[in-house]
Amino acid sequence: MAHVHHAVHVHHVQVAEKKSAHVHHHARPQTTHKKSASHHAAHKTLSSHSSTTHRKSHSTHSAGHHKKHVSRDIDLHKFSHKLESISARHSKKKCARNIRIALQTAGADVSKHPVAASDWGHTLEKNGYKKIKPAFGHPQPGDIYIIQRTGDHVYGHIAGYTGNGWISDFRQKNYAVYKEKDLKYTYYRLES
Repeated sequence: MAHVHHAVHVHHVQVAEKKSAHVHHHARPQTTHKKSASHHAAHKTLSSHSSTTHRKSHSTHSAGHHKKHVSRDIDLHKFSHKLESISARHSKKKCARNIRIALQTAGADVSKHPVAASDWGHTLEKNGYKKIKPAFGHPQPGDIYIIQRTGDHVYGHIAGYTGNGWISDFRQKNYAVYKEKDLKYTYYRLES
């Protein structure tokens, strides 16, 4: 009888161990599932943040690209043609006006442009022009130079090269229109 009692006791212990193991087996996946759910939520948040960051980055990149693209939309053929068509034989002291009209016709952004010819550097740079060492010996169509203010010429001077010569509001014989000494020239070329 003792043998049967022992066997029954062993059987109850084995069943209890199996139930215990079974309970632990179910407990683990639930914990893992909770971790998985919270991990999934965190991953979703991170992905959303990453996606937002990517969109912002892409948007910024596009804006930067757009700015450069706008500056390169200047048609130098239109610039030269317009500048030649509105020039006169003699100066009428409207050099900045004529350069503005020619640039605008060619697709440049001339909003908030200055009045004085000597102050046009910023507007040129905004449109993709780059300040370079004066290249009067080898000018290229679209090149623009500025003469800074002088005692006799308080607005300075601005002119563009069309391929047929330097033109401001008149067809110049060359780039040297002022006879004063120590003139300060600033030379610009459209970046390619």
